[in-house]
Amino acid sequence: MQTLLARYAECIFWLARYMERAENLARILDVNETFARDGDGAIDWRPILTLNADEARFLECYREMTPENVLAFYILDAGNPTSILAAVRAARENARQLRPLISTEMWSQINVFYNRLLALGPHDLARHNLQRLCSFIKEACQAHTGITEGTFFRDQGWYFYQVGKYLERADQTTRLLDIKYHTLLPSVAAVGTPVDVSQWNTLLRSAAGYHAFRRVYPRGMTPAAVAGFLLFNDAFPRSVLVCVCEMEQLLHRLTSKYRLRNGNIVLERVDEVRAALGASTIDSVITSGLHEYLDGLQIIFADISRDIGAAFFGQDSTG
Repeated sequence: MQTLLARYAECIFWLARYMERAENLARILDVNETFARDGDGAIDWRPILTLNADEARFLECYREMTPENVLAFYILDAGNPTSILAAVRAARENARQLRPLISTEMWSQINVFYNRLLALGPHDLARHNLQRLCSFIKEACQAHTGITEGTFFRDQGWYFYQVGKYLERADQTTRLLDIKYHTLLPSVAAVGTPVDVSQWNTLLRSAAGYHAFRRVYPRGMTPAAVAGFLLFNDAFPRSVLVCVCEMEQLLHRLTSKYRLRNGNIVLERVDEVRAALGASTIDSVITSGLHEYLDGLQIIFADISRDIGAAFFGQDSTG
């Protein structure tokens, strides 16, 4: 059985993470535009900067926190390491190093995607074009996922790709929920109004979960139900629980089928997270503090990434 080089494994892991990250950021920007239309853009866009710890970096480059500046910062700013352009550029660089392993179709699609991003200009960032632009980015990322599914050889590299994808997806789901849960909590008078319901509908759509949620909750919608669905539903592919369960199974295959015993420490940590998620309820989480719970999960996912780097790549893997 041929052993995958550690540098290739790390590139595959981060290729998946960066593409997943680009898609999720496009989802966040798209849904945030919906909420910002009726309010002060500078206030409504701040949570994205705060959650990504980007306020200081943003203010170094832009004087005002306007919607236009935030969109430029997060979509096409090559100097911002958390922008969509930077994520796709990093994914492309990892793909370039993986040319001996990935399919021609994978390389061609990501290369075309990156060059189309480079061709975009200020007009494409105009707020009336944002939905179309975000749709293009999401569809390009989804095309990458589909091509990878259909053409990537199922060896060790496939497992590292999937682990990276699910780790990033779990982390991004917590960030999406954290951004919106507190900013969307309405006044008591607004609960149940059309505006309130519309906002939570949009949050679910940003996570591609609206129709799935309606299958579980055909009548009514509450903040707790939405948060519980995104965290703990065991059938929704973007829920944190499903992502962690998938990671657990993938890591188990890596450590057993390919005899990568260093992964046992990572597997134990992921197993602990999975057990904790399975034992939690949304009511207990909200009682103890949803933001604190989500923040704790993000710290755990960062620790898992570092453990994966130490176990399989010979170094920390923090992106």
